[in-house]
Amino acid sequence: WKELSVEKSMVFISGPRQVGKTTLAKFIANRFENSIYFNWDRFDHKKLFAKNPLFFEDINRKDESIPLVIFDEIHKYRGWKNYLKGVYDQFADDYKFLVLGSGMLDVYQKGGDSLAGRYLQFHLFPFTVGELTEKRRNVKDFLKNPISNFDINDVNITREIWSNLFQFGGFPEPFLKSKKRFYMKWIRGYFSQIVREDIRNFADIKYIDQMEVMLAMLPFKVGSPLSINNIAEDIGVSFGTVKEWLKLLEIFYVVFRISPWTKKISRAILKEKKLYLYNYPEVSDESFRFENMVALELLRVVYNLNEMGFGKFNLHYIRNKDKEEVDFLIVENNRPFLLIEAKSSEDVPSRSLKMFQNILNIPAVQLVNKENVFKYFKNGKNRILVVTAHRWLSSI
Repeated sequence: WKELSVEKSMVFISGPRQVGKTTLAKFIANRFENSIYFNWDRFDHKKLFAKNPLFFEDINRKDESIPLVIFDEIHKYRGWKNYLKGVYDQFADDYKFLVLGSGMLDVYQKGGDSLAGRYLQFHLFPFTVGELTEKRRNVKDFLKNPISNFDINDVNITREIWSNLFQFGGFPEPFLKSKKRFYMKWIRGYFSQIVREDIRNFADIKYIDQMEVMLAMLPFKVGSPLSINNIAEDIGVSFGTVKEWLKLLEIFYVVFRISPWTKKISRAILKEKKLYLYNYPEVSDESFRFENMVALELLRVVYNLNEMGFGKFNLHYIRNKDKEEVDFLIVENNRPFLLIEAKSSEDVPSRSLKMFQNILNIPAVQLVNKENVFKYFKNGKNRILVVTAHRWLSSI
């Protein structure tokens, strides 16, 4: 926020429901002498908006400093893009604008005038071990050598954080309470709100019960190439319907998918994406839950690097028709940068990791969900780091 708000007077923060966007906005507002908070979900705020769309001009100022205007869930207003475009064009020099949304603001409600060039955006993720620990590596140092100089945090602290994340996930309320019974109450209401309120209000879903059945199936699909055809057959709807539902779950930050990387990979699979959850405690299989945790940590890193202007980064996986696979590949400016494998306890590099490293000739790390692992292995001209996951992830 500090960096982006200097460069643009309008900043978007998007992320899952209940991830802490409003709480963060209030922390930011406390640093302003003059601020006003607007939430489209509140009837009294809608009424104020209907009476005067430029209501923030009437703010009762404490001094002459620039005010902060916070728009929460404004994307639910049908004409939100045109409205914000007009607000920015008229008031960019006189106000700071912070726009919050529990849907992907860059794709939500397509249509209307473009906001391109008028805002900068960052994403707020559920807590990750890399965010919760005290020390993080310099970004340029990480990009220069991602498998060295990372062991900078107290292992006992990162172990405890990782254990709590594994049990309760990274959403602030269940993570901070760290109570199983509270988590079970929280998760029941969480998914109901997303499907029956957010998604239903956004799209005309005729078979909402079947969508909930599909959502209940997805934790068992984590970590493997996802067959939309198989899901469609299992719940008795069309391929196109499942495809659209998955897109909606991505827009509202319930799931994310990563695509296969195919360049230089012979017999690579081309289409099927792997699926992961933002709330990974729903994955009962501990090995796949571990992989999902690593996926979310890496996704946060990739988004942060992009939004802070360090390049164009993407997250992929590698798999060929012989079922040889590496779980994750970070790509920088369309070139492979780092291979990452997630293994529950295997503390020697996997055969596939060594093979694909030799093909791509890039650094590689194998993260294990096992304590006291820290080894380097030679693989031809390259090295592979095998290390306890939280020790490496906590520094990035």
